[in-house]
Amino acid sequence: MPIEFLQLLTSADRSHKTNLQLGAYMAFVAGAVNAGGFLAIARYTSHMSGIISAIGDDLALNNIVSVLGGISLLASFLMGAATTAIIVNWGRRRKIHSEFALPLLLEAVLLLIFGVVGANLNLYLPLTVPAIALVLCFIMGLQNAIVTKASHAEIRTTHMTGVVTDIGIELGKWIYWNKSKESNKQGYVEVNTEKLKAHSFIFAMFLVGAIIGAISFKKVGYISVVPLSISLILIASMQIYKDVKVLFKG
Repeated sequence: MPIEFLQLLTSADRSHKTNLQLGAYMAFVAGAVNAGGFLAIARYTSHMSGIISAIGDDLALNNIVSVLGGISLLASFLMGAATTAIIVNWGRRRKIHSEFALPLLLEAVLLLIFGVVGANLNLYLPLTVPAIALVLCFIMGLQNAIVTKASHAEIRTTHMTGVVTDIGIELGKWIYWNKSKESNKQGYVEVNTEKLKAHSFIFAMFLVGAIIGAISFKKVGYISVVPLSISLILIASMQIYKDVKVLFKG
């Protein structure tokens, strides 16, 4: 049963349930990496709104070095998302099982390298801090695109602005006063309880991940991301194993 559950998480045949399960766990990972990354380099890397705003601020202040740094982070996030799109579309063309598992495995390997090597990156901070930021932005772009592609853009995992907005909209519908369904059929407002539950679940998992990620990084440092990496490798390996079996049989 656990193996079947893990296989379904990255299966090419998707359902709303598996999209939500994968999205929830990836939101947990994003929250942990984002919070831990902030403690490492004093910068959030999972969402681009602040980075884009900072580019505008630095441009107005004529701080060209910071502008170039911000553009580099934005480009890294974009490249991560583009990498996922390339891998998934390549996998779909070849009808393999691991179209979503392969970019997930790449994320896991990058996180593993970050966790194992990270403790030794304090040797030359002016160089290593920007490098860490670029890697984390690439990872977050990669991850966000995985769940976006898998769920047909229903679920995002690396930033909560849209999630919280959707929760607010459904809460607004919930507290809205309707006279009656019969007297106001066209204007009747009905809350989408499934959507409210799903987005609340995603938000809660991101928050829990952020708390655990921050506490773990504070206590043990970079190595705290290694368990996350191993869990992603385990999830990804289920579908990759299927393709390897087919390859050797052929």
